[in-house]
Amino acid sequence: MDSKEKDISISNIRAAAERIRGQVHPTPINSSTQLSKDFGVDLHFKCENFQKTGSFKVRGVLNKLQSLSAEERKNGLISVSAGNHAQAMAWAAAASGIECTVVMPDTASRTKIKATEEYGAAVLLPGGVHTAFAKMLELESEEGKTVIHPFEDPLILAGHGTVGLEVLEQLDSIDAIVVGVGGGALSAGIAIAAKEQNPNIKIYGAEPAGANAMQQSLAAGRPLRLEKVGSIADGLAPPMAGEIPFSILNKYMDDLVTVTEDEIRKAMYQLLTRTKLLVEPAGAAATAAVFAKRLPIRKGERVVSILSGGNVDLEKLPEFVLN
Repeated sequence: MDSKEKDISISNIRAAAERIRGQVHPTPINSSTQLSKDFGVDLHFKCENFQKTGSFKVRGVLNKLQSLSAEERKNGLISVSAGNHAQAMAWAAAASGIECTVVMPDTASRTKIKATEEYGAAVLLPGGVHTAFAKMLELESEEGKTVIHPFEDPLILAGHGTVGLEVLEQLDSIDAIVVGVGGGALSAGIAIAAKEQNPNIKIYGAEPAGANAMQQSLAAGRPLRLEKVGSIADGLAPPMAGEIPFSILNKYMDDLVTVTEDEIRKAMYQLLTRTKLLVEPAGAAATAAVFAKRLPIRKGERVVSILSGGNVDLEKLPEFVLN
């Protein structure tokens, strides 16, 4: 990877914000007096579950698609995703008149597969998550399709970083931002947007205990690939940490912790019953870390938890929130 590709600054994120302006929702920040009281912090929620296609993913995809050449558009797009990036790809590609194929693991939510197809993409289900990534690269090589990587791309990362810009525009005197970490593009983009405006803002991450590739990578000092991953938070369970996000988080992330499946479920339940916000497991991971009191957050601090997506598999909803 060219080192220049890792050189992403707030200027790239501001350019992305201008590029996608009017195409995405400026999502609201909600709060809960009761939850703030229960957990001893001034707690706010950035509601990307209200974003187009139900997650933050459209921000990066739209930013990337606007950079494509006529030849790249003509060749059609290929990507890999457990669901939210897939839906964002399908919707944005259809809106741009570009053919799109998304490779998804066969464990992907049926709800997300159906939504991706309904948005207009062709979906392939070749096997597990490692097989899905390999199939994407195979189709790039054999058919000349243009790869839109879900997290290993500076333009994707810059687009996702617009979430951080909005947070700082919407709320004053923030002490910490907590965000779920998968491949790392969202957390890395938010980290740049926040830290380059106010280095005192703490950036905390939360990963599922069964899919903590970034945490293991930061401990090892290099991006790692895990042989086995698994979590109800499928949007946070790629089998590797992104090299570009890793380099940014290694510089900017103040702490990265894991959350259990039960902690994620409890956070989903609390968000649904106390704030009436329905989020998917990946979208609840950051809040789960706050509720579990696993982060070095001091009493009374103003904390923003990123609700990254709301594409819940409704068939599994009772399992997620009632156990």
